[in-house]
This record gives sequence, structure tokens and C-alpha cells, in this order.
Amino acid sequence: MGWTLIGFGLFLLGFVGHQLFITTWFAQQNNQVLETRATEYFQETEVTEVAYVPPHPPDLVDPPEVQPIPATLTVEKEPPRGQPFAIITVPTIDRLKEGWTVVEGVTRANLKNGAGHMPTTPLPGQPGNAVISGHRTTWGAPFHELETLEPGDLIYVETAVGVHTYAVRETVIVANTALWVTGEREGSWLTLTTCHPKYSSRQRLVVFAELVDGPNFKAIYS
Repeated sequence: MGWTLIGFGLFLLGFVGHQLFITTWFAQQNNQVLETRATEYFQETEVTEVAYVPPHPPDLVDPPEVQPIPATLTVEKEPPRGQPFAIITVPTIDRLKEGWTVVEGVTRANLKNGAGHMPTTPLPGQPGNAVISGHRTTWGAPFHELETLEPGDLIYVETAVGVHTYAVRETVIVANTALWVTGEREGSWLTLTTCHPKYSSRQRLVVFAELVDGPNFKAIYS
């Protein structure tokens, strides 16, 4: 019985070590390959320009007599699932200050790469609310220090369209069932989500950031 318990304890230690350190090492190595693939994707994917008229404010009862002139919005086609298509950089976070690749999709397999974009939300740099989820303790843990972000901190997301700059507006902690954080928003927003507290998936730490610069900023906020 004693040897069995010792063996079981060693197994648990090995499992924890694998989850916290080995998966992170593999994810970090894989991220270098994914970054190269993302850079190649920037050059290969189709980028087009479309007319865009920002929606009227929700409290506007009557439409304006003079309709606004459509602005030009630069868009890219939706990437296939699992495709690395963006690079997120946060200068104030050690694990993200050199950039981390974002893949399309938020399945378990997708998030083994560290960060994934929710396909039901707009792509970064487009109107609406782009949602990116990432691990906090395993598989590279790119969002390990997400709680250190403060209002005004900048987040950069590079896609085939260009580099989109976001400023942090708010950080909240919600239940893991709070789907409202992925809902539509006026303007252009980036929502980052990860587990909370660390080593638990009981809640979600959510960072809301608003677009302040980039190829589509003037078109969206004109």
C-alpha cells in the first residue's frame, strides 16, 4: 500500500509538471512555427475594400435627412479553422511583448497553441466585438498575466489588413457561463478572455479594449 501511494504521488507530480511546464515548452516552440505561417498567410490571403456606413446610434428615433457618405473598410476573408492568421502583442506583458500567434477557433485543439479567435465574432480590426481566448496556466499560458493590464494599456493585433491598436477600457471577472461578454458592441472592440482564478476554470477574467488606431479606425469612427 505504501509503495502504491508513493507511485500514485509521483504520477500526480509528473502530471502536474507535464501540464504546467512541458505543455508550455511545446506551445512556445510551436508558436515560432505558427508565427512564420501567419506571416506567410498575411501575404497570401485576399484583402479587399468595401463601402461601410456606421450604424445610427440606438437612441436615434428618426434617420438623418442627409445620409452619410460610405467610408472605405479594408476586410479580409474569414480564415479556415486552425489557421494562424494574427499576431497579438502586449508591451506590458512579458509573455506577449514579443508577440503570440492567434489561430482561428477556440476548440481544445486550437487552444493548445495558446490563443484562439472565436469564429462567431468579427475579425480583429473590423466593426463589432472580436473575441480572443487563451490559456492562463498551460499550453504556453499567453494570458497568464492578463490581470496586470490597466485602462489605457495598448494591445496590438496584426492581421493581413495591417496592425490594429487597441486601448484597454475595462477588466471584469464573470461566471464561466457569462456569454454576454462575446456580444455585439458599437465601434470596434477586442475582448480577451481567460480562466480565473489561476489553476481554475470556475470564472473568467475578461479584458475589454477599444480600437484607437489602425487601417479601419477612421472608417469605423467617422
